[in-house]
Amino acid sequence: MTTKTPLILVTNDDGILAPGLAALVDVVRHLGDIIVVAPDSPQSGKGHAITIDVPLRLNKVDAFGEIEAYECSGTPVDCVKLAMNVIKKDRDFDLCVSGINHGSNEAINIIYSGTMSAAMEASLEGVHSVGFSLLDYSFDANFEPAKPFIKSICQYMLANNARKTRLLNVNIPTGSIEGMKVCRQGEARWVEEFREAKDPRGKDYYWLTGKFEITDDDPQADVNALRAGFISIVPSKHDLTDYTDIDALKPLEKQNGIHKV
Repeated sequence: MTTKTPLILVTNDDGILAPGLAALVDVVRHLGDIIVVAPDSPQSGKGHAITIDVPLRLNKVDAFGEIEAYECSGTPVDCVKLAMNVIKKDRDFDLCVSGINHGSNEAINIIYSGTMSAAMEASLEGVHSVGFSLLDYSFDANFEPAKPFIKSICQYMLANNARKTRLLNVNIPTGSIEGMKVCRQGEARWVEEFREAKDPRGKDYYWLTGKFEITDDDPQADVNALRAGFISIVPSKHDLTDYTDIDALKPLEKQNGIHKV
């Protein structure tokens, strides 16, 4: 009896030339057959955006030696859609890995993240998917300490591809890693500021800045596990329904839309 070689899709939102992508390819290249599809330029913060108003371009590149790789003119989600509908031909992907992102995708950041949206798109198509992020925004971030843990997670997902949860959000602290912890998404938000200035033509422009504010003290929240030196693993889903509020909203079903003054 022969064992089928897994087919693994590797993508990201930092672009085809990002060191984090090269690090992720290095981790998974011996776990199966690899196809890389990544944006041709950085696409951070694009969320689940797709391109519908201009044509998409897909170019084969020699970025990872013998590994089949393409750069895409669109968003991270576009990359996954093209991989699944144009590139893979007659094979199905067994795993999609996205990252390694330069910067955090903990807590609420999952909503904004192109890294996680790419993984989520693959999971919507039934592919087990993981988004990996390192809490270091620098271009020369050190991904080496995280590689053994990333490999273990990928091997686990490949060996347990019948499991119900298809999407994992994995964040990795910098420095010494204490281990891995399965967490819930923590409560945190961006306290935003817009810096106002004028361009050389005298017109106003605004630059988004701010700070990340954590409002959660639960050790099982991803934000706190990370600050304790653990890799946080959050099983995630697509359903945004707040089930706890359904019964409280039932009285609305009796409203007829007519309001007396």
